Amino acid sequence: MSVHGLKSFRSSRGNPLPAFWSECRICDLVKVLTLGILGSGKGSNCSAILEKIRDAELPAEVRLVISDVADAGILGVARKFGVPAATLPQGQWRTKLEPEAEKELVRLLRGAGVELVVLAGFMRILKAPVLDAFPRRIINVHPSLLPKYPGREAWVQALKAGEMFTGCTVHFVDSGVDTGEIIAQREVPVMPDDTAASLHGRIQHAERELYPEVIGQLAAGIFAVDA
Repeated sequence: MSVHGLKSFRSSRGNPLPAFWSECRICDLVKVLTLGILGSGKGSNCSAILEKIRDAELPAEVRLVISDVADAGILGVARKFGVPAATLPQGQWRTKLEPEAEKELVRLLRGAGVELVVLAGFMRILKAPVLDAFPRRIINVHPSLLPKYPGREAWVQALKAGEMFTGCTVHFVDSGVDTGEIIAQREVPVMPDDTAASLHGRIQHAERELYPEVIGQLAAGIFAVDA
């Protein structure tokens, strides 16, 4: 599978994506897209994706869940849904994988027949060996309206800056930090009484809605996903 020619689209203030999404079961119309999900945390976005697949609302199959944290919640999510799971060694660096771990990651993903790599709270920066193995086939969701507020705790950055709106962004992954081509965004209002925790919770809710929608759009070929 190759992914190319994708035009960015936005869903502002929570408006739905194209109307046909709610008018038919998209799973009846398109090929199944095989996914590998990478995460370091509790796995809320992974769970949202797997729930949509279970309910036949997303034409995808999660072949493998991989974490760099041995006791990460996302591994429990994989077990709950009966999805194979694997762990990578943490190594000496907190922000990137060691070369051998990168090779193992590529081997695992290829061995599982993964077409699209989905980052769901994966806290390592992917480097050339992985990016080259899956060119324009790795996506991420970030809790801000990129290019504003890349990096960690983006909701805190937005709150401190006095933003009236923030949100989440789904984008392709490149060698930078949250610098890849934007695929979709959803805005979330910042309330006058928001705390970092309350704002983060609403952004996470938007992520759980938007991420499966984008994967479905990619699977449907609306934005030129070719087998």
